Amino acid sequence: MNNMNFKNIKIIVLFITIIGVVASCSIFGSKQNDTVNDVLKQGQIDPNLVPKAVSYVPIFPFFKGFQNPVDVFVGFDEMIYVVDDKGLNILDQKGTLAYTIAIPGATEVTQDRRLHTYVIGKVFDVTVNATVTCVYHLDGTGQGNYKFIDTLIHPFCDASRQSTQFRGAADVEVTYTGLACLSDNTLYVTRKGPRNQANTFVRPDNAVLVFNQDGLNIGYGVGLNPTESGLKTAIDISSIATFSAPPQRLQGMSTSKNFMITSNNQTNNLEYKTLMITVVDDPDLGPQYSETASLLNFDIGKASSFMYEPFKFKKPEDCFIAPDATNYFFVVDSETDSVYVFTNQGFEGVNPPANSTIKKQINVSFGGKAIDGKPLDGPFNFLDPMGICYNRKMIYVADKGNNRICRYKLNTDLE
Repeated sequence: MNNMNFKNIKIIVLFITIIGVVASCSIFGSKQNDTVNDVLKQGQIDPNLVPKAVSYVPIFPFFKGFQNPVDVFVGFDEMIYVVDDKGLNILDQKGTLAYTIAIPGATEVTQDRRLHTYVIGKVFDVTVNATVTCVYHLDGTGQGNYKFIDTLIHPFCDASRQSTQFRGAADVEVTYTGLACLSDNTLYVTRKGPRNQANTFVRPDNAVLVFNQDGLNIGYGVGLNPTESGLKTAIDISSIATFSAPPQRLQGMSTSKNFMITSNNQTNNLEYKTLMITVVDDPDLGPQYSETASLLNFDIGKASSFMYEPFKFKKPEDCFIAPDATNYFFVVDSETDSVYVFTNQGFEGVNPPANSTIKKQINVSFGGKAIDGKPLDGPFNFLDPMGICYNRKMIYVADKGNNRICRYKLNTDLE
């Protein structure tokens, strides 16, 4: 990390405060409750809410009391992290709020296997007299004695900007949009911005940056297209997900560097707004980023709809990859107010039960626009959903317009 980043740590601390520690020490002493008992508790699931034989059903209670929640993540430390207007909210598995860290402009959160937490936010940098996008790097958030380790500040953390001056309004306009970690604690950071010129040593604003666990920028998504539509477009990336995700485990953690990205662009008429990028290490050229053309296989004998259908999505805000054997892909779209579920082959739906006569994937995507434009807060209705996460067969959705975190499980996963 360059010296300018460390100088700014002192400045950043001035902007950070704890808002009301409302939990006792017992919250941190018992982070995980019995999920099965929670699901099967009398009254938790209304059988009238099950729309079809195989579907996601709501798991009550939903977590409420947030102010425009935009992201949710279940950490390797088993705590639930929710980002809203107040900052970073830390909850236990029952949804009880432990405390909140007021992080200015917080939008995204993730955690690596060391239990280090990363949050996208904003910071006022006195060296350039401007507020810019950044990634806060914290430790100890699950124990209640957190500390700030470092801050990745645009544009100073970008290795290609070390010899260029601050660009004023153009750099202020740049925004970090997504976070995801690999099994070795490598951090992917997506960003979008106005400058995307070719034939320059400075990386485009529309990009995926790569940082090692020490916060050093070690590369970026070479070959992703920052200006044109296609299977490798990097226009207005809104989120990123990898195959490495909680829960913590000693064996079986994916070491793949591949990642999934979404774009919420509304002006370029992008044909594909949810993409899987394949990363291959070349011994001479380093990591190579390529499209995953196999997802264009529309086998109607196995599914009725597909992730790579042109114009499938309207405004996808977030994505997640199930780290278990299913490897399901999840996408949440704020324009259609819906959650979409796909297999890792891009088929929409989940595998039919073992004893089923159904041979195709069963479509379990759900949600939809509110009736007559009226906001709905029913268990299957969303209003501007912005974030999605999956942990131990449970889907968590940050339902921004309804100020809540919704939870769902496949009815075939209920024990």
